[in-house]
Amino acid sequence: MGRPDAERPVGINGEFPPFRPRAPWLTGDLQTVRNFIVRPRFGLAAWPHRRIELSMRDGSGDRLIGELGQPRDTAKKPLVVLIHGLSGCADSLYIQATAAVFLAQGYPVLRLNMSGVGPTPDTPRRHHYHAGRTEDLRDALAGLPARYASAGVFAIGFSMGGNVLIEYLAESGENGPVRAAAAISTPIDLRAASLRLAALRNRFYQHYLMPRMREEGLALAELSAREREIVMTARSVYEFDDRFVAPRLGLASADEFYARHSAQRFIDAVRTPTLVIHALDDPWIPGASYGAVGWSRNSRLTPLLPPGGGHVGFHDRGGRTSWHDRCALKFFGMLGGAR
Repeated sequence: MGRPDAERPVGINGEFPPFRPRAPWLTGDLQTVRNFIVRPRFGLAAWPHRRIELSMRDGSGDRLIGELGQPRDTAKKPLVVLIHGLSGCADSLYIQATAAVFLAQGYPVLRLNMSGVGPTPDTPRRHHYHAGRTEDLRDALAGLPARYASAGVFAIGFSMGGNVLIEYLAESGENGPVRAAAAISTPIDLRAASLRLAALRNRFYQHYLMPRMREEGLALAELSAREREIVMTARSVYEFDDRFVAPRLGLASADEFYARHSAQRFIDAVRTPTLVIHALDDPWIPGASYGAVGWSRNSRLTPLLPPGGGHVGFHDRGGRTSWHDRCALKFFGMLGGAR
C-alpha cells in the first residue's frame, strides 16, 4: 500500500495528539464495534433540544428532520452540523457521542437526519439517502433560520456522510456557508469500500447494514413492484447500489455511480478548511484509497491518518472522549470556534 504523501498522524506541527488505542480495543474491528458492545450513554437530555423540520427545495414535499441541541454556555459559537453515514440517523451512537462533546464545550449542535431517515413525516418520502446526496445538506443549510447559524456553521460527516460533505464542499466553493469541516472514516473511493464490505471477513458488517438499507428503501413512496423486489433481494451494498440506487439516479451501474460521486474526485476542489481523519486499519475502507491521494496539493486539507482506530472508532488512552472528537474540537478551535 502506498503511503500518503502528507501522512501526518500527529497533525501539522504536532498540534494534534497521536492516536494510541485503549485496551482492550486494540484491533480495527474491536475499535469499530466497541460502542455496540459497551452501549455507552451520552446524557444528551442534559441539554435542551428542539426538533426542527427543513424542507427540500425541489418541490417534492420531502422534509429533513433535525435535532437541535442548545448549550448552557451563552458565548456565541458556530453551529455544528453532524451528518450520519449509511443506515445511520441522528440517534446513532457516534452522532450522540460527538454531539455531547461539542455541547459540553458550548457549541449548538444539529443532528441531521438525511433523506428517508428519522421520524416518519406526514408526507410520502420520495428521496433516498445515498453517497452523492448533497442536496440534503445544501437545502438544510439554506433553510436554517438565521438565528441558529448567526455565528457560522461547522460540519462533521461520518463515513458515507463524510463523502457527501466533501462533495458538497467542492460544489459550494469559496462562498459556501460552512466555515470549517471534518470528515471521519470516509469512503473516498466508493467502489473500493463497497468491494471491501463484500469481502468474506466483513460479512458481519454487511449483515448489519442490509436490513436497515432495505427498511429505508421500502419506506419510499411510489416504488414499483420491480424496485420493491430488488430492495428485498439485494444481498450486498454493491448489489443494492447497482440495481436500485444507480437506476433511480438515471445511471447505468454502481460503478458509474461510484465514479461520479466518490470524494476522491472532489478533494482537490475543496476550498473550506477540512480535517480528514481515517484509520489505516479501518475494516470497511481500504487505507490504500488514502495513499492514492496527493494531499499536499490542497493546503486547505489536514489529513490525520493513524495506523489504528477502526471505523469511526478511535477509542484511545486520552479519556472517555474519542480521539477523532478531540481532534475535531481542536481543529475548529484553531480556526476560531467563537465569534
